[in-house]
Amino acid sequence: MSRRRAAIGPLLLTLSLATPLTGAVESDPLPVLGGTSRGQAVVAYNDGVRLMLDKRYPAAQEKFEEALRLYETLPEAHNNLAFSLRMQGAHNFDRALKHYDRALELKPDFAQAYMYRGVLFTQKGDLTRARADLVKLLALDKELGAKLEKTIAGAGDRDERDGLAAQYE
Repeated sequence: MSRRRAAIGPLLLTLSLATPLTGAVESDPLPVLGGTSRGQAVVAYNDGVRLMLDKRYPAAQEKFEEALRLYETLPEAHNNLAFSLRMQGAHNFDRALKHYDRALELKPDFAQAYMYRGVLFTQKGDLTRARADLVKLLALDKELGAKLEKTIAGAGDRDERDGLAAQYE
C-alpha cells in the first residue's frame, strides 16, 4: 500500500464524521466504538467501504459479510453488501434485494437504501416497485430522489424505444 493511501484511510474516517464524502457510493464509513462486537464489525465495514470506493466489489463483499457475522443488525453493512453484490452482476440481484430489504427493516428512513433498491428494481425491469421506492425517497432526500427519478425515466425511455423498434422489425 502506498504512503498516500495509508494516510488517506484515517483521514477518510475522520472526514466522514464531519461531512459526507463527495462521490460516496452507498454509506460512508462509521465511527468505531471500542472493542465491542459492533466496534469490530465497524472496522470490517469501514474496510469494505474503502474497497467498494475502489470498485473492488468481491473484496468489499467479503468485508461486509464479515461485519454482518460480527453484528447482524448494522443496516449500513446490509446496504453496502447489497450494492457490492448488485455491482457484480444480475445473478446477484435476488440476494442484493434481501440485503436492501433488511437494511430498510433495521432503518426505515435509510434514504440510500431506497435509492439503490430503486435502481435494482429498475435494473430488474420492475418499474412499479422502483417508483414506490421513489415516492418514499422523495420524502427523505429530494436530491437522491431526483437521481432515482432520472434512472427510472431512462429505463422507461429504453423500454419505449425497444417497443417501437420491435414494431418495425
